[in-house]
Amino acid sequence: MKLLLKILKWIGKIIAGFIILLLISGLFFRLFSSKPVPPGKLVDVNGTNLHIRAEGKKNDLPTLILEAGAGSNTDMLHWIAEGLKKNMRVIRYDREGKWFSESTKDSITPEFYANQLHQLLEKSGEKPPYILAGHSMGGPYNRIFRDLYPNEVKGMVFIDSSHPEQWNRLAQKELFSENQILLVKTIATLSDMGIVGAYNKLFESEPANDGLPKDCHIRAHNLTAYSGKVFRRYIKENDINDKVLLRAGQTKNLDSLPVLVFTATEQYKESQKEKYRNQGIDPDEQIEIWFEMQKELKELSTNGKQIVIESNHGSIITEKENAEIINKEILLMAETIK
Repeated sequence: MKLLLKILKWIGKIIAGFIILLLISGLFFRLFSSKPVPPGKLVDVNGTNLHIRAEGKKNDLPTLILEAGAGSNTDMLHWIAEGLKKNMRVIRYDREGKWFSESTKDSITPEFYANQLHQLLEKSGEKPPYILAGHSMGGPYNRIFRDLYPNEVKGMVFIDSSHPEQWNRLAQKELFSENQILLVKTIATLSDMGIVGAYNKLFESEPANDGLPKDCHIRAHNLTAYSGKVFRRYIKENDINDKVLLRAGQTKNLDSLPVLVFTATEQYKESQKEKYRNQGIDPDEQIEIWFEMQKELKELSTNGKQIVIESNHGSIITEKENAEIINKEILLMAETIK
């Protein structure tokens, strides 16, 4: 019995020592690490600094506005901006609280983000006409913007875009599950304490390669290690997701507005497919439902076109060859409607 107590005591000391080491490492990281520098500029919109990246010369083509998805950011849209900035004006930005943008103290409504983007564009000296291109949840945000400012939008691009009825029609019923939210909150706390950053430094943690340039990964790595803000913004996005989708579903038809819909062939990783099978859900049926919803996005306009790309939900924009397919069609659209 005494031996067992002695062993438990030593285990307790080891665990306590490990925790103290983590806390000290996190403190040193917080004290001596520098705050990540935004690649774009910060513009004050009603007291909130928003991160915007404006590239390409203004010409007689419409300006392209890129809207990122729920868990995405301006770097995820790198290849689209990089491929089109030689031919047209390209704007990408981070919604409030995301990436390098500050969090707003204003109350949030589904229309808030469209109005805030409109003010950001005005303050930055950007002028319509615009083509709106949104990946994932960026699609519904763009539908709301077009509903509020119809005369300024001359074309819309949906890149594997979310659909207003997706949680009703798919097996997945929310943006993030309760377990995912708990994990995100935990990581956010560890980031605030500097522990994530210290771990990355000690073990030279490398992000997964998804096709984006290395500097994009380094920036993401540094920003998420420096603060838990990015992770907490995921939770906020989850809280407003249903309201945004509901408001997007109330938007008018797009009449004969030029519309491009790009659809990825793969929506689920093999682990997610297996999980569905264990629940008695056919993943292939889920993909069929997604394709049907993508078709419905095309049919919002009598001038819609759908293109299927061999990719998954993320690689449709992060792989350069996929972005090149998208860019070719966007440029053709811009030249047609200029």
